[in-house]
Amino acid sequence: MRSLRARLRAGSPPAVASPSGEDPRLHLDLAHLQALEPHGAALRLLPRQPSRSVLNGRHASRLRGRGLDFAELRGYLPGDDVRTLDWRVTARTGAPHVRVYTEERDRPALVVVDQRMSMFFGSRHAMKSVTAAEAAALAAFAVLAQGDRVGGVIVEDERLSEFRPRRQRPQLIRLLRCLAEANAALHAEAMTASPTSMDAVLASVAHLARRDHLILLISDFDVIGPRTETLLGGLSRHNDLVLMPVSDPLSEALPDDLRRVASDGHRQATLDTAERPVREALEDVSARRRQILTDWQRRYGLALAPLSAGEPTLPQLRRLLGLGRRAAGGGHGR
Repeated sequence: MRSLRARLRAGSPPAVASPSGEDPRLHLDLAHLQALEPHGAALRLLPRQPSRSVLNGRHASRLRGRGLDFAELRGYLPGDDVRTLDWRVTARTGAPHVRVYTEERDRPALVVVDQRMSMFFGSRHAMKSVTAAEAAALAAFAVLAQGDRVGGVIVEDERLSEFRPRRQRPQLIRLLRCLAEANAALHAEAMTASPTSMDAVLASVAHLARRDHLILLISDFDVIGPRTETLLGGLSRHNDLVLMPVSDPLSEALPDDLRRVASDGHRQATLDTAERPVREALEDVSARRRQILTDWQRRYGLALAPLSAGEPTLPQLRRLLGLGRRAAGGGHGR
């Protein structure tokens, strides 16, 4: 019964189950996420990006380079860059002194992935929650492979799970295990709960990433709160913030002959897009949310990397990062 309700919610036909008996379009497990490691390691989330990447400067955002750590103050030597002169020390001592810096060893990243009930929807390829989880795992493995620290925030309807950035694979596996558990908890018979507001999500992010972080926010951006824009603006001033909205093809272009039973796990209602007011109301919700994200992108210079649950995740990420076409491999050509 549960699988039937999930398929009705997904609006998709039955699929061949995985060895564990679970439909991978509805739920994924830790083994599935771990299998993404070689694909994630081939991605690039470094400051120098291909020209077609959404993280390139031409797309209104550019990843900052790694910062500089102060190493020492010493006397000027022939060949030193005059821009490194410390004029205060030079004036005080009467001899030229320079400040020496070393590049930071790494640049931490925080992957924020939404697994609230609003993400448990899909009409064509997979649930939005599955697409978000795969994108989060791929990005996390990419960060770890390039030698940087990676952490994350797993967002559920009634709680947030925080993982501080670490350059440790066991830590990443713990994050992915938590992500898989949150994904498995989503089902059509789940009890109705008040979803976590984006305000709470961003406050958690601000606590973990005060400055000089790469922040990937993977969500459908449901329940935007009164402080959401203010928190986003504050994070973007000191970090590189990439918004990765996950949508479903059905919300992008509603047919005029769709009739579906929608449920929140407790109540259900019939949606009939043949009724013009119903169709226009649904389209207006999607259009307003897209406009809000576009406004944030322009106002704060954020990168916008949209994902669709209507196609495999890996090829989308490769396109967004300007890496061109390549066989997805593994289970990503589903």
